[in-house]
Amino acid sequence: MDMSRTRERLVVVGGDAAGMAAASQARRMKGPDELEIIAFERGHFSSYSACGIPYWVGGDVTDRDQLIARTPEEHRDRGIDLRMRTEVTALDVAGGRVRARDLESGAEAWTSYDKLVIATGARPIRPPLPGIDAPGVHGVQTLDDGQALIDTLARTSGRRAVVVGAGYIGVEMAEALVNRGYEVTVVNRGKEPMSTLDPDMGRLVHEAMEGLGITMVNDAEVTKILTGEDGRVRAVATEDAEYPADVVVLGIGVRPETTLAQAAGLQLGDHGGLLTDQAMRVRGYENIWAGGDCVEVLDLVSGRERHIALGTHANKHGQVIGANAGGGYATFPGVVGTAVSKVCDLEIARTGLREKDARRAGLQYEKVTIESTSRSGYYPGAAPMTVKMLAERRTGRLLGVQIVGREGAGKRVDIAAVALTAGMTVEQVTSLDLGYAPPFSPVWDPVQVAARKAVRAVFGRG
Repeated sequence: MDMSRTRERLVVVGGDAAGMAAASQARRMKGPDELEIIAFERGHFSSYSACGIPYWVGGDVTDRDQLIARTPEEHRDRGIDLRMRTEVTALDVAGGRVRARDLESGAEAWTSYDKLVIATGARPIRPPLPGIDAPGVHGVQTLDDGQALIDTLARTSGRRAVVVGAGYIGVEMAEALVNRGYEVTVVNRGKEPMSTLDPDMGRLVHEAMEGLGITMVNDAEVTKILTGEDGRVRAVATEDAEYPADVVVLGIGVRPETTLAQAAGLQLGDHGGLLTDQAMRVRGYENIWAGGDCVEVLDLVSGRERHIALGTHANKHGQVIGANAGGGYATFPGVVGTAVSKVCDLEIARTGLREKDARRAGLQYEKVTIESTSRSGYYPGAAPMTVKMLAERRTGRLLGVQIVGREGAGKRVDIAAVALTAGMTVEQVTSLDLGYAPPFSPVWDPVQVAARKAVRAVFGRG
């Protein structure tokens, strides 16, 4: 500790989910007289839901401030010195300090720390294509990005939009732009949208998107962004075609934002994220923690590290970090890769391993797919759903589940997420005591129907 100070200082780099959850939890653990907390955020907003941006753009959420969980003023009222529009430009790990620049005044200064939290998030993948920085081309990672896109949509007279990429953000942004009256084309390098699903399940999403009037272009690589005489975007080009565009949204995915950490010599994993122990401490350092989209986490099914950028994980990381930095003890054991999304009324969910994940992990598996309904077939509103399940050959260990269906389908993935976390076999899943009544489920829940079929595939019996 700096002997000129009488209390410990915790410095947090990043003012969104993981960073401010850590700061808030640490403050609950220790009061201002014991622990000084300084947080730096380069944007205009703190503690907001990036996951909600597509719904704000599409009009389902009418007010940007609805996405903000806690304002900078609210954090300051709780004894956290949150400095907005301030970008950390260097980490001096040996000296125990960070250098930050005020983006309004340009002033720079070093701030010492006793404990450090790195929560720098992720950055959208922005390939170095000709025209990629042209006006009218947008990423959507932060509230600032969302506001910039909405401002562009308000100024643009044309109604043609191209979305590059068909992951969660790409699919959700495509629907948002349809809701705003745009003619939407999605250019996707994969065989089907939603590469987090196997292609046979992604095909169901493809059909739903076309049902919304979205033009899907699969197996296509964008080669350049074409601009007009005014310098603004006018089309997206692939090797085979051009797709006219008045606005372009990049939904290619994200990478961990670990530029500062790498420059400081901190250890990164194969996916470019920081590596931590179960207490979320950066490996090799007792007083540095990291969480959120800038870290890699343990996949409990495959046993390997992976990068998953989700607000659910970021908030949990922050709680764990704050407890430990505040003198307590908590751990984050890992993930099973659960995610859920939607296209119009089609719900899309997955957890665990896809087929290619299982092959990459060297696992032998059986796969089954079943068709069922969200409620008893005779009950009004029963809607179809497709469930795909992977089970380890010989042992029957559940490896992964994908679900695509209408109302009531998506959150059923949570059954599988719990089963995966517990290391259950498909036979054990068939015996789970799940809630049943005709308005909620068939007598055999669709996940259990898939599990019964998986038991037959693995063991030759049902």
